Amino acid sequence: MIALMEMYDAINEFMDTGGQVLIVIAAVIFIMWLLIFERFVFVFYSYRSVKKHMVSVWQGRKDQTSWYSEQIRNALISRGTTKLNRNLALIQSLVVLCPLLGLLGTVTGMIEVFDVMAISGSGNARSMASGVSRATIPTMAGMVGSLSGVFTATWLRRNAKKEAELLADSLTVSH
Repeated sequence: MIALMEMYDAINEFMDTGGQVLIVIAAVIFIMWLLIFERFVFVFYSYRSVKKHMVSVWQGRKDQTSWYSEQIRNALISRGTTKLNRNLALIQSLVVLCPLLGLLGTVTGMIEVFDVMAISGSGNARSMASGVSRATIPTMAGMVGSLSGVFTATWLRRNAKKEAELLADSLTVSH
């Protein structure tokens, strides 16, 4: 219990050091990873049953060669692809948003440094240190969040493309 309290205090101190922008960055990273975990759960657990259902619907059709049946096949592939790509654009947007919020933290931290310089009238290093940390910590947090999300988002996009192609291959005309 003491270890949890110490960890909470360390996180709280870190968040205070980074300023208000760091809270926004943390929220964006949390939402991004929540969506990424949802995609992992779908890919590894739910998609198998979705694919099995689509293949059984296709194989249950008597007519698989007419124009109408080809449109049904295309619709099934499109539904599967849509389910595989759900939230990927939002994840990519959050990945891109992280470094931009980090830069916003840099700007607000530097404004704080300039305010201290204007008030004190000199470049007092101690008084500027708080503003410099508020400038660098959000930048680092935005970059770390973006880098952690870019690899998984790329993997999810590649996997969705591969699974869509496999779905299209499994919905072939049986003679």
